[in-house]
Amino acid sequence: MTTLRVIIDEMLSPTRGSVARYSEELTRGLIASAPRNCFVEGFVSASAEAEYALIHERLPDLAALHKSALSRRELRASWHHGFTKVPGSGMLHAPSLLAPLRRHDRLNRGDQIVVTVHDTVAWTRPESLGNRQAAWSRAMLNRAEKFADAIVVPSHTVAEQLDDVANFGERVRVISGAASTSLRVPDNVDERASELELPQRFLLAIGGLETHRAIDHLIRALRELDDDVTLLLVGPEPEDDTVAAFVAAEGLTPERVRCLGTLSDEDLSVAFDRAAAFVYPNLDVGFGMPVLEALSFGTPVVHSDAPALLELAVDAGVVVEREPAEGYSEALADGISRVLNDAEFAERLLYSGQDRARAFNWRMSAEKVWQLHADL
Repeated sequence: MTTLRVIIDEMLSPTRGSVARYSEELTRGLIASAPRNCFVEGFVSASAEAEYALIHERLPDLAALHKSALSRRELRASWHHGFTKVPGSGMLHAPSLLAPLRRHDRLNRGDQIVVTVHDTVAWTRPESLGNRQAAWSRAMLNRAEKFADAIVVPSHTVAEQLDDVANFGERVRVISGAASTSLRVPDNVDERASELELPQRFLLAIGGLETHRAIDHLIRALRELDDDVTLLLVGPEPEDDTVAAFVAAEGLTPERVRCLGTLSDEDLSVAFDRAAAFVYPNLDVGFGMPVLEALSFGTPVVHSDAPALLELAVDAGVVVEREPAEGYSEALADGISRVLNDAEFAERLLYSGQDRARAFNWRMSAEKVWQLHADL
């Protein structure tokens, strides 16, 4: 019997972002595609019983769930310094940099550790993450450079960027993700849209005013669009004074930008489905899973020309050049206007987007991970 242990702690992240979705979806795919006599076990930090129950609900076929005695913060600190192992031996897969990276014996004992690097924002735009998170990410990559047997990245863009910050040689493997399978339009879509008070015509975006997300440029772009176009932001809470203050400073009325907070899968699906366009203006990104999710709904996507997004979407979205920076807001407005004012063009994007999204699936990604561990 062969066991693959997966660090699924990111599933319990307070904010259910792309890495949390990636961790869950990949683990589910690993379970579904496991070769004969191979089993998948999970490992998490010390959590509440309700969180353990959530894992069992979402991943009912886990062979076992190992629970650390350390909280998430304590576990991060412990692994940062090379302390604390996980139960068992053999194959270990981490869907992020959160991993017990330390010296191990792959040749004689068959122990192996594979970690995932989703982007290089900690190096290119550390201020977006905050000093503590950026420093932790850089330290963990240094440990990965010493001890990881392989590094999974979601795009060729990240593989190339890693060459500038570490020396992994042939250890890097490009294995992309896919759209979240938990996002689908519910039967009571009209009822949920009413509860969310979705406007008649709105743009959807994800994130707050972190510099790499470029939501500030998107808010400024609203000045060039019709007054009835509203921007809805997933992530920032409705009472977020930072966003409200920025909107006011840009001379926009408060109702032009609404913060929705963290949405359930059902509500996020409704928002994707009803949006006139999904806008992803990010200046720096490693993959762009939300873009893929919007494409899967057939929602027109307007995105920056960040290399990873060009690699992901190809010609399925509207590309907006980030440079010159002083003209980025106006360029975003032009791209959005194309979608809002040309119904035939928007319909073409619907079909091309869904076609592009179908090129990615979690089973294929999981099978590549199994093959990677087999190669090791």
